Amino acid sequence: MLDKILGKKKNDKDTPDLRSKNNKKDDSEVKGRLKEMVGKVKKDKDTKKEEKKAPPERKMPRPMPKPTPKAGDKPRLRPPDKKPDSRRRPGMPAMGGFGRKIPEDDQRTLIGAAVFGLILIIIVAAGYYFLVYAPYQDALGNAKQIKIDEVNTYFTGPLALDPRKTLLLAEIDGAVTPDQALAVDVLGPATQAWREYQNQQINQKKDPYNRVMITYAATGQKNVIVKVGDAQTLVNEADASVLSNMVIRTPDTVAIPIIISRLQAAGGLINVGNSVDVYLLNATEPQNQNQTNQTETEVKNESTPNISGATVLAILRARDSGVITANRTHAQDVAINQIIQSSSQSEAASSDVEQLLRAAASRNWDEDVVSNTLISYGWRLSDFERTSNLGELDAQYLLLLEVPRDDAIFLIRNMNNVILTVPTQQAPDWMIRELKAIYG
Repeated sequence: MLDKILGKKKNDKDTPDLRSKNNKKDDSEVKGRLKEMVGKVKKDKDTKKEEKKAPPERKMPRPMPKPTPKAGDKPRLRPPDKKPDSRRRPGMPAMGGFGRKIPEDDQRTLIGAAVFGLILIIIVAAGYYFLVYAPYQDALGNAKQIKIDEVNTYFTGPLALDPRKTLLLAEIDGAVTPDQALAVDVLGPATQAWREYQNQQINQKKDPYNRVMITYAATGQKNVIVKVGDAQTLVNEADASVLSNMVIRTPDTVAIPIIISRLQAAGGLINVGNSVDVYLLNATEPQNQNQTNQTETEVKNESTPNISGATVLAILRARDSGVITANRTHAQDVAINQIIQSSSQSEAASSDVEQLLRAAASRNWDEDVVSNTLISYGWRLSDFERTSNLGELDAQYLLLLEVPRDDAIFLIRNMNNVILTVPTQQAPDWMIRELKAIYG
């Protein structure tokens, strides 16, 4: 290359004479050639830079060769060729949409319609929520809460962990409508559970006399002593609203003597073994209007006896009723055909029952005779007074009542202000006969 630039020849013999006059021309030629070479080198560098800056050309994938159909193959169906859209203008994309250029007025219209639609959807959704969905959910929640409170009311105390309570709560929680929640039957399963439990308590808590004491705490604590059979009947007839407020215990009783008038002693027509209820009389009068209102309220609230099912163990009538003085005279004259027949009868009785009792107790008289003569004297006397509608109203009675130990203090403190009543469900025989005679 240098030889070409310097103008050398292949043979050394052809070396030019640099000292000749033609050297100036040669120098100018060499300079020109050097300038051309430098220019070419700069151009090559510029072209290389431009090639580096230019993005590389994307190589087109090589098309796959079409498979050659074999003999016997069925021809494949291909979709029909799409017809060019005649409405598409030159330069517009093939598919319409956001890619196409929309006029500014149309864009504003579309944006306004979208905002209005969004606001309308929000208003409709809010109205549905506040007017339909929220009240419906509140009604459903209230219905479920009512049933849950009912379950918690009935399944309490010893039945707080009963499996039936869990099943009822799950059924209530699974309700999707208020009617479905309110339709859940709580009273039925609760009644069945309480009956099973209370019957077990009756068998466990009965005393040697085959009795149980039932404490009812719905309207204040009330104690009643009943037989096992009566208690079982009561349990099998009551529902959960009654049984859940009932506690069955072993009777713990005491016998308390009280002296009361005939009016307080149920008219003196009660006998040993009768069951009576004890009510409290209000002996003191209120001093002002406020106390009057308070007393009326207390009387209205005292609709149940203070002591229920007290048993009469003994009854004694005052000694004045034991003095007997009676005379009866009977005379009869009959005249038939001048034959005169006459008869007369006279009876007299004068005795002191108390002296007879003392004579029998001292064994001076035959005990059997006195006992057969005076057995139930006081009761038979009161019964004769009842049938004759004539009696001694000022008689005093001493009663020996069996009451629960918890009620003993109340009866002792209010001995002069109590009145005994006879419940018709446990009425004596004479009352049953009279009721049947009256009502058929």
